[in-house]
Amino acid sequence: MLQKFRMICLALLFEAALSSCGLSQTTTAARPESTSVGKSDTNPSLDAIRASGIALTSAFNKRDAKAVAALWTKNCEYVDENGSLYEGRDAIETLYTELFATTDAKMQLITDTARSLSDSVILEDGRAIVESAQAGTTSISRYTAVHLKVESKWLLASVRELGSDSATASDVDDLEWLIGDWIAEENGVRMLSKCRWIVDKKFVERSYSTTELDGTVSTGLQIIGWNSQNNHMQSWNFSADGGNAIGVWTSTEGGWLAKVSGSTGNSVSTTAVNLLKKLDDNAYVWKSMDRTIGDIRLPDTDEVIIRRVPKAK
Repeated sequence: MLQKFRMICLALLFEAALSSCGLSQTTTAARPESTSVGKSDTNPSLDAIRASGIALTSAFNKRDAKAVAALWTKNCEYVDENGSLYEGRDAIETLYTELFATTDAKMQLITDTARSLSDSVILEDGRAIVESAQAGTTSISRYTAVHLKVESKWLLASVRELGSDSATASDVDDLEWLIGDWIAEENGVRMLSKCRWIVDKKFVERSYSTTELDGTVSTGLQIIGWNSQNNHMQSWNFSADGGNAIGVWTSTEGGWLAKVSGSTGNSVSTTAVNLLKKLDDNAYVWKSMDRTIGDIRLPDTDEVIIRRVPKAK
């Protein structure tokens, strides 16, 4: 537990701090494409939904429209965020054939909730992260999907996009509540962070220190602000081992989602998807998912509650 808490603290404060990767949990082999499940139950059918999500992102990122369409039922329906309706597997294949001809987009899926309605129907709510290197954009859209079990295989029967989560330059002001000192502590290991405005309140600087039982202190720094070149909120992260990472932030209901990629001080690549949700002015929840270091996939962290340090009277 002590080691696990130490690693959560490190990851919390410079987002992609997978450089230490000494979590007490067991790691598994990295998967080629990424999908993550937030809240679910123990129904083994949900493992098939995870596998379906991995297959879908793999087919999408390989720009294989036929493989994408094969993951839908014959009489499926898809409604995009503009309300356009596409019915049937052939329409899905045509749609993605046209899409792949005009974009270099890559996709990642995050499942927020998944619940069984029956032995053959599962309802999923999640988000699709779509990145285009060519356009220099990242978008996140919410969706609801109905998965249907057909001849022992889970397929998409219905998907409805619910709109995109996006950020603007003015959203930097929404980080005002982060300004101040924060603490998390367990079994004698203490993490302290300090957030302050810099550069005429255009950016937030978050510095941290983690103190272990033996007195060892590690430090790091994060800068959060608006990337005017690519038109999104972004974080720049620097860790004590020389590692660094960049996070693309998108506003969500009550908080933020950050897709982070970087490298350790030893030049090992790292990735993560981090969720930050405000509870009130004095506490917020943080969780990290879809984490990898090199070819190793790390387990999701537990939700961590970070509390504001009370001001001295």
